[in-house]
Amino acid sequence: MSDVPAVKAALKSQAVETPSWAYGNSGTRFKVFAQPGVPRSPQEKLDDAAQVHAVTGVAPTVALHIPWDRVEDYGALAKYAEERGLKLGAINSNVFQDDDYKLGSVTHPDPAVRRKALTHLLECVDIMDATGSRDLKLWFSDGTNYPGQDDIAARQDRLGEALGAVYQRLGEDQRMLLEYKFFEPAFYATDVPDWGTAYAHCLKLGPKAQVCVDTGHHAPGTNIEFIVALLLREKKLGAFDFNSRFYADDDLMVGAADPFQLFRIMYEVVRGGGLTSGVAFMLDQCHNIEPKIPAIIRSVMNVQEATAKALLVDRDALATAQREGDVLGANAVLMDAYNTDVRPLLAEVREELGIGPDPMAAYRGSGWAERIVAERVGGEQAGWGA
Repeated sequence: MSDVPAVKAALKSQAVETPSWAYGNSGTRFKVFAQPGVPRSPQEKLDDAAQVHAVTGVAPTVALHIPWDRVEDYGALAKYAEERGLKLGAINSNVFQDDDYKLGSVTHPDPAVRRKALTHLLECVDIMDATGSRDLKLWFSDGTNYPGQDDIAARQDRLGEALGAVYQRLGEDQRMLLEYKFFEPAFYATDVPDWGTAYAHCLKLGPKAQVCVDTGHHAPGTNIEFIVALLLREKKLGAFDFNSRFYADDDLMVGAADPFQLFRIMYEVVRGGGLTSGVAFMLDQCHNIEPKIPAIIRSVMNVQEATAKALLVDRDALATAQREGDVLGANAVLMDAYNTDVRPLLAEVREELGIGPDPMAAYRGSGWAERIVAERVGGEQAGWGA
């Protein structure tokens, strides 16, 4: 695809969802460094998200995490978002932080714990009804740490039963996104450890069940773009959780560790029709030592740059080289697109959207960072678990 107007149109139509929890204090299991001006409520998280959308033009939705973003009136929260030019996005469940879930949630050997977890998942669908959200994001920390701790196959049966109950509760226009993670905090056997397990469950459930690919949830050397290509081919790729990793689930800014990998992933998205098939592009990151809002802005820009380069791949030339077995020629087509400086193109796209060409400069000039530090004094800052 080398038609510049078409490339611009595709870039303008792409949307990147930002996560509410990224605006709060988050970090590692060892330490969370609090920052001044951090939101104290879901509403203040939306205020910050509105700033990201204002300077990027492509971040119109915000994912919520329950119970971290619990409010009395979700309809009112949706209206609050709408007044700021936003919509509420995916509802993320939480069945990992309660003491009851030490041995699992929906796969726990105790039926009472499983009922508690399922009740929460169904509550999240109720919240989706109130917010108008399309997607329910499910990630399970369930698993075992020691051989013999529990029956591996029985845990899959329990998982399937819970997913089936949630699937039946979904509305006509709602989806279930099943995320996988190959280890942590379960170190011997994680109950949803890979894309194949997630795919198998989603395939059995039906078309409203899709796989979510978190780019940090893979073993070193995993070819993530292969997974993306295959899931797109099977119409089972529902969403991305974008972040970067050097070693494991680092939750660093997307594109920070390996921007070439992000480009390769986005090329498969473009080639497989993922830009127009309802795939959700979501960030799932924590910002512990860097300023939060600028880090989110930069992450959105990184996704845009990778997408722009993917759109610039000369697919006709690539197909010709592939048919002819021209190994170096085919690789060169991809590298030519990757090595293109797309920043001027994206500056034009932003100006055509009616915003400044440089989102980082626009945010610095807005005075928002200074304002929230001055105004958000007192109360309890939002963070992991709050």
